[in-house]
Amino acid sequence: MMKHIAKEEVVIILDFLSHGYPFDTRPMHQKTPIVQAMGKNHFTLLELVPKKGVFLQPYEEVYIGEGKRDKIHHIVGKLSTEKLTQTARMELDQVVGSIVEKNEKRFVDFFNKAGPINTRRHQIELLPGVGKKHMWEIIELRKEKEFDSLEDIKKRVKLMPDPKKVIIKRILSELNEEDKHKLFVGS
Repeated sequence: MMKHIAKEEVVIILDFLSHGYPFDTRPMHQKTPIVQAMGKNHFTLLELVPKKGVFLQPYEEVYIGEGKRDKIHHIVGKLSTEKLTQTARMELDQVVGSIVEKNEKRFVDFFNKAGPINTRRHQIELLPGVGKKHMWEIIELRKEKEFDSLEDIKKRVKLMPDPKKVIIKRILSELNEEDKHKLFVGS
């Protein structure tokens, strides 16, 4: 059985290297501009080659789907966080934060629908700073009434760390391959 690979349609630019990577030792005329970007849906880190003459800005949203692409020539492949440039690394938190903000419902739905991984662990417990006590409180509260925003979670769950920050931390740890379980990256 083939594993379904999540495809990105739109990416957010993290870094644009108009002369390619600094460590590329080829002569200038052989170097290709490189773009490091993050997918909006699955947080996939990608290396892309822009079309000739295209200049991209950090935070710019660019289409990379199956249809006609106006700014990207081709996708080189996936990137690991170690391969990100210093600039791209610095932009990562902010880009992840803005994706979480713009797609708040998706993450609130996670709190409302998350289930057990196995008999001893629950998906909610995979969030940094969220243990069994918070997990049970979230489960009980969502039975009474589903959460309608991250702010609602913050208000109703006593002493819960900021849900938005918790989700951002979790996404960053998944990008760094710190856990085999993936809640948000690549799904």
